[in-house]
Amino acid sequence: MSTKNNPNKKKIAVFDIDGTVFRSSLMMELLDALIIEGIFPARAKKIYEKEYHAWLNRKGSYEDYRKKFVLAYEKFIKGVKEEKVWEAARKVMAFHKNSVYRFTRELILKLKKTYYLLAISGSPRRIVKPFGDEFNFDKVYGCIFATDKNGRFTGQILYEKLISDKEKILTRAVNKGGFSLKGSIGVGDTETDIPFLELVEYPIAFNPNMELYQVALKKKWPIIVERKNVIYKIGGKNLPQKINNIIKNKFLAKRPK
Repeated sequence: MSTKNNPNKKKIAVFDIDGTVFRSSLMMELLDALIIEGIFPARAKKIYEKEYHAWLNRKGSYEDYRKKFVLAYEKFIKGVKEEKVWEAARKVMAFHKNSVYRFTRELILKLKKTYYLLAISGSPRRIVKPFGDEFNFDKVYGCIFATDKNGRFTGQILYEKLISDKEKILTRAVNKGGFSLKGSIGVGDTETDIPFLELVEYPIAFNPNMELYQVALKKKWPIIVERKNVIYKIGGKNLPQKINNIIKNKFLAKRPK
């Protein structure tokens, strides 16, 4: 019997992290902390400063900004001691651990007892792991930056192709853990999440960017938007009752007929 169709196996729920659970980017917050602590030079900001202001003023895309701060992190991590990044990550978590969306936070809490919770992020695992532990994820995947025998980062990224292939990560987790995709749930916010959203039974486009929004409309995936103290659902197929309850009982803004 295939894993996907075996209802007796534990179900799986997979979440993107940045912009889906966490209201910012874990890598960006860690990068900022490393600059403030003097571990990265202040000039690191120059790499993404232009794109940041363009995005802030709604004249540029978040993706352009993201690519530049990733570039800054990858450039200046080389030679840094591992324990310094761990310490910065702990400070980031202490300060930002509650900077999460209510919908995904409540969904994680609701699913924890009956689902295997998987988190996939493009941020460094040094910050993704403590975040995942804080929210009781069973397994987290993030970028792994290699270290040398002296505990300093080399600048090399390990398993880069695997981490960037979210469909492969989910498939690997399902096969290795013997989980079921029957009743599975996936939550993402950008087009990079589409591959794993296509695998799960209940995909959710949460606060999607335009690329994911257009795909979700075409495929009739539910679109959930959280804005200020309002959460609402746009179209899509019906969701399991436990998800609908999170919306209806707590935050749903009733749309006029």
